[in-house]
Amino acid sequence: MSRSLSMRSSMSMRSRRDLPPPQQTIEKLENMVAEGNYYEAQQMYKSTGARYIAAQKYLEALDILQSGALVQLKHGQVTCGGELAIMFVDTLVKAALPYNEETFDRIRKMYDAFPRISVPHFLGDDYDDDGQKLSEAISAAKVRSESCSSFLRAAIRWSAEVGASRSGSPELHVMLAEYIYSESPETDMTKVSSHFVRGNDPKKFASMLANFMGKCYPGEDDTAIARGVLMYLSQGNLRDANLLMDELKDQLKSADLEIPKTDLIQFIKYLLPTLERDAYPLFRTLRQKYKTSTDRDPVFEELLDEIAAKFYGIRSQSALEGLFGDMFRV
Repeated sequence: MSRSLSMRSSMSMRSRRDLPPPQQTIEKLENMVAEGNYYEAQQMYKSTGARYIAAQKYLEALDILQSGALVQLKHGQVTCGGELAIMFVDTLVKAALPYNEETFDRIRKMYDAFPRISVPHFLGDDYDDDGQKLSEAISAAKVRSESCSSFLRAAIRWSAEVGASRSGSPELHVMLAEYIYSESPETDMTKVSSHFVRGNDPKKFASMLANFMGKCYPGEDDTAIARGVLMYLSQGNLRDANLLMDELKDQLKSADLEIPKTDLIQFIKYLLPTLERDAYPLFRTLRQKYKTSTDRDPVFEELLDEIAAKFYGIRSQSALEGLFGDMFRV
């Protein structure tokens, strides 16, 4: 038994010694990518990274994987770059490294390297009659969005595990919300909002909503605003719910616009001051009076149930279940 352990230890030590200096590997693989050998370089990035990880040389593995992600993304190889970025996060998990400013900066560098190429909203002469080029543009946008989103979701899960925040790093949530909104060809505003409310930038959230109001269908604007406010409130965050409304009002005013004057928005305006005091009967009355408006989105009732639990200690059966529970999963 002791001989077997000794042999394994000897092999492990030899494996560590056999590993080349990481900078040498990085330069070699960068040259391969520059020459257009993307697939071959990708396999070497993955296998070399795995060897360093097996040898528990985590910092060297991180350097190689980050370099690979950046160089592949620089050359437009989104799938390859995304795979290496996720391997980078997996290595953070294996190494049990803490969430700190340096690691966040490394994640942001890879995030910033993902291409930003918006799918055109209006077709011009560059798009043929059968829509083939548009279809290709949408397909490419889906690949970019899913690749970057998978990377950031993995990073958020890691940050939650190492204690950045119970729901993950607020900064990473904001980055994911921005990318989904700006780059996804089929923007899911519920998903976008769910990440913004776990973030730390209501001003940026307000800017996104103001932008959305300029291009959404009639009736979607007040729903998006109400959803954002109710999501904040369902987390017990009255401060940022008020900040979102105030900031949105200011931004729209500077553009000579205003928040829609609908029953749903009126409900939100009454709800915010109600939650500042012990006024559950008034809260219940508001829900009953504006039920027709809140019924426009099936998740609103569940959000309001959770708000009642957070602010008044009254929990119904639906709180934290169904659509609401799904909404805040990474």
